[in-house]
This record gives sequence, C-alpha cells and structure tokens, in this order.
Amino acid sequence: MTTPGRPLSEAERLDWLRLARTDAVGPITFHALIARYGSAGAAIEALPELSRRGGRRAELKPPAMAEAKRELEALARIGGRLVAACEPDYPAILAAIEDAPPVLSLRGRGDLAARPMVGIVGARNASLNGRRFAHDMARQLGEAGFTVVSGFARGIDTAAHEGAFATGTLAVLAGGIDIVYPPENAGLYDRLAESGLAVAECAFGTQPTARHFPRRNRLISGLSLGVVVIEAALRSGSLITARMAAEQGRQVLAVPGSPLDPRAQGCNRLIRGGATLVESAEHVIEALAPQMTRPLLREPPALAPHPLAGGPVAGPQEAEAARAQVLERLSPTPTAVDELLRDCQLSPPVVLTVLLELELAGRIERQPGNRISLL
Repeated sequence: MTTPGRPLSEAERLDWLRLARTDAVGPITFHALIARYGSAGAAIEALPELSRRGGRRAELKPPAMAEAKRELEALARIGGRLVAACEPDYPAILAAIEDAPPVLSLRGRGDLAARPMVGIVGARNASLNGRRFAHDMARQLGEAGFTVVSGFARGIDTAAHEGAFATGTLAVLAGGIDIVYPPENAGLYDRLAESGLAVAECAFGTQPTARHFPRRNRLISGLSLGVVVIEAALRSGSLITARMAAEQGRQVLAVPGSPLDPRAQGCNRLIRGGATLVESAEHVIEALAPQMTRPLLREPPALAPHPLAGGPVAGPQEAEAARAQVLERLSPTPTAVDELLRDCQLSPPVVLTVLLELELAGRIERQPGNRISLL
C-alpha cells in the first residue's frame, strides 16, 4: 500500500477522494494505481483506457469534482476531516495492512489514533456480566495508556467504549461518519465527537448495510495491536474480526466462558485454536508487551516498492496474451495472487496490470488474504 509521507494539497485531496469513491476501485486497486501512475490525478485520467482493455463496455468515471467538494464541506460542517493514506497523521499501524483504506473520515481527537491501540469486540446480546467485564477491562487498559478500539455496536462494543471514555476510545463506524447506528447510541456518538474519535471508511451519509460490517471489522483489527473477544457465539461477527486480526499479524485474545453459554462457544473455540486466554486487563498488557517495542508504533512501516511502481504498463498485445492466461486460471473460487504469478510464469508487473484492468472492468473481485475470484 501507499507509504505515509506528506500532507496533500487541497487539489490532491480531492483527486484522492474521487479515485477512492470510484466504482470498481477498491483499496488494493487504488494503491496499485497510485504506485503505477504516481498521483491520483494521473490515475483518474488512465481509468477509461485501463477499464476498456479489461473488457468494460461503459466508461468508468469517478465522481464529479463538485461531488467530492460537497463531501469535504459536509465533513467540515460537523467538525470532521479527511485523511489520506499517504499523510503523516494517517494511523501508521493501519497503513501496514494490504487493503488499508485510501481515505478515512475522522471526527474527534485525532491524537488517539497515534497511541498504542487494543480492540475489544463481542456479542451484541451480551450478558450483564459480559458488559461489566468489558467496561472494566476497557477502563483499565485506558489507564495503562491504550486507546480502546471497538465497532460501536450494541452490547460488548458499547460497554468497551463507555469504559474507556475517560482515557480515550476510538469507534470504527460501518456507515458514513455522520450516521449513528444503532440509533440508541446517539448519546454515545455525541460523547465520541467531544472526547473520543470516530472513524469511517464509507462516504459521508452512507447508511450501513450487511456488506459494510466485515469491512469495518478489518479496520478494528488493523488499528489494534491485538483484539480481545468477550462473549461470541459460533457464528458471531466478532469471530470474523478475530480471523482478520490473525491474517493481519495481530494478536488474538479471548475471554473464556461457560460451555453451557452459547455466547461463550466462539471464545472457547478461539482459545482451542491458539488464541491467548485472558481473564484481566493485566493479561492483555502482558500478552501485548512484546509488540510495544516494534517500530510500527514509532514510525510508519518500511514497505517494499509496489510491483507496478515505475516501468511500463503492459502493451495491448502483451496484455491481451497475458489476459487469456490469467482468465484461464481464475474461477469463482478465490485464488491467491502469489499462486497465480507462479503458475502463469509471467512478470509480476504484467500479471498485476492485467488484474488491475480486469477489476476496473468489473470482471474479478478482491478477496481477503490477497486472493481474487472471477465474477
């Protein structure tokens, strides 16, 4: 992904926002475009040709400049701001994941994202004991210097935010930065705007739908050194967050519970699968201690150059030949990009350029774990 470096000019910020809000341009594709073309403006100019080469019939167009300006103005009216992944105040720990959001909407205390963070997630229908435990753990972790991150949902999430308000808590919203969901958390949202921090990947005004929650979950884990799961059923969304945390190299921690309580079965399964068993804030701090010395907390990660940085995009004939080989090896079942590169025996820039074209044409879809599937 894009290495954090310098603040954007207002013109550049508008270009980043327009490119990020373009249909078919997901986070990985966005960073590939920036690596290849050097700027969002140049990437926007290249979109029609790239998508045409991938097989798209209708021209791929970014949102109009006026629409991007309206979003920034709406953000400013509620005291929010937009930060791009290349800017110094973008959370460095989040910048390290492969599908880091190109732009984030922030409202509240931006300094909270510069501190070491720990996620606390769990059941929406949490027990009274579970909510009390989450509240107390969050308070103690905050007093130890952590920013507590959660997803603003009912139950464990709400209890964790409330427990950490005195020291600082960060809520990752599933919809737009201005949308309060669930509605009963309106008072909690107002407090966040004053003394906490709300973060959103979706555009201003976006109502959350089912597909937004897994995307939100990857940000909870991506922002955190480790994720604590408190009460989770076997089909809980909290287990998705735990899986994403493991894929991102974050520590997965779980609070055990009674085998007779369905809300404990997910946590107990995580522990059987290798998650760290924790029963107190002290256990969490002890488990995360080795990560506290990593450079990730002190400076942006040193990332390898993107394979599409510099060098020519594959020519029409070369791309057409490579496209046939790539499509032959793809199916609706997700395929790892690394495996595809090895099997095609073509240079990474050629294959990745073809994948870029196919995604912009709406013919493939990115999956977690650097995998792709045919649509």
